[in-house]
Amino acid sequence: MGVAKFAWYAGKMPTVLRERGYRFFFYADDRTEPLHVHVQREARTAKFWLEPIECERSSGFSRSDLMDIYRLIEQHRELLLQKWH
Repeated sequence: MGVAKFAWYAGKMPTVLRERGYRFFFYADDRTEPLHVHVQREARTAKFWLEPIECERSSGFSRSDLMDIYRLIEQHRELLLQKWH
């Protein structure tokens, strides 16, 4: 997805956490899959399952970035679960 198109969608996705340049968000109507959070930084995106924490898919993030995101999700997992519900 191009940066401009992603920026348009970003307005439709509630942000639940911003940390170290990452934006953690949910799609407002994304309830048909297991608990998960989407992560964005610039044009890079990823999707992580929350139970257990696992990267479902990633586009553009390095392995180091994904480990950083994993640790942030671990650190803020209770908040993310609370916001999901």
